[in-house]
Amino acid sequence: MSGIDAKGLTKRFGGFTAADDVSFSVDPGEVFGFLGPNGSGKSTIIRMLCGIIGPSSGTASVAGYDVVTQPEQVKTSIGYMSQRFSLYPELTAGENFDFFAGVYGLPPHQIAAAKIELFGRLGLSGFGRTRAMDLAGGFRQRLALACAIAHRPRVLFLDEPTAGVDPSARRSFWETIRSLARQGMACLVTTHYMDEAEYADRLAFIYNGKLVATGSPSELKTSYGRKLYQLSGLPPHQAMDSLSGLSPECQLSPFGNSLHLSCSPEIELTPLVRSRLPGKDYSLVPIEPGLEDVFASLIKG
Repeated sequence: MSGIDAKGLTKRFGGFTAADDVSFSVDPGEVFGFLGPNGSGKSTIIRMLCGIIGPSSGTASVAGYDVVTQPEQVKTSIGYMSQRFSLYPELTAGENFDFFAGVYGLPPHQIAAAKIELFGRLGLSGFGRTRAMDLAGGFRQRLALACAIAHRPRVLFLDEPTAGVDPSARRSFWETIRSLARQGMACLVTTHYMDEAEYADRLAFIYNGKLVATGSPSELKTSYGRKLYQLSGLPPHQAMDSLSGLSPECQLSPFGNSLHLSCSPEIELTPLVRSRLPGKDYSLVPIEPGLEDVFASLIKG
């Protein structure tokens, strides 16, 4: 059983290149995370893989079907969930499920059985008669997922599925995705939340339409190759102004109420910082890099 295989995918809109020579694969049973800021090309790549738009060049197969020559077979083999959840707000949870399962071609008796199974599995059993618009964000998210997997797709695309959902619901959602992958589903999830990307088996960083790095979360952090420090106790932007131009080998990034400073291994950062912040009360400690630090280093490099 095949998952996703993309080779050299490129999409141009006039003179603008939204996706530039993107290659990657997702195996059955794998959760693959697409990370990047808004406008980086993630959604364009998903639209090509779903057979919605054709690539300008390159090839891709999804569930064993060619996205250019077999787009209809691709569409019947995948599930898709967008960040807006794509539900009909005036319909009940049960009616939404019945509609989307019917669109996927399930006969009535299979729809009824799938609804009982998935609503029970996703904690929706008591909400079948509740309108989608009256569900809390986390429950609308679960309903959208139920609708996307009603037909038991081989490949699942999730485009910013946790946007606007509280952290607790986000964690629970990722546990569900991991559960689906353990059953053999290939799952591709786009997100700009670096913290939740840790749940993925492998990741791809996308920036300006280009794939700039791939690997497991641990592999990407191990490849960082720089010393990293956290400076706290001063307003980050004030510290950045004072430390601007510290060294050509140093990078500064605001991180919450602190500042992350990275430098090449041979640089002794502590005396450099002390010389720029005389008499200031601050803390400078070495830390391990997170995925956000890795991504910042890649795009600044």
